[in-house]
Amino acid sequence: MASITIRNLGDETKRRLRLRAAQHNRSIEEEARSILRAALSGGHAPPGDLARSIQSRFSALGGVNLETPPREPMREPPRFN
Repeated sequence: MASITIRNLGDETKRRLRLRAAQHNRSIEEEARSILRAALSGGHAPPGDLARSIQSRFSALGGVNLETPPREPMREPPRFN
């Protein structure tokens, strides 16, 4: 297993981590591991759905209503004969 060292951690951040660890009956190191595992375990929308991602970002602000332009059939690709 790998080890990391976190330097320049602010006093307030360390205090909050210590309190959170105590609430969960864990050591500070175990609490940090738990936070990192949760943050990196995924849980995000699958990549490629940009519209849904933008919509979720702005929904907390009341959303954005944009008119969707009508779609037209694809044109024939050019022929280079």
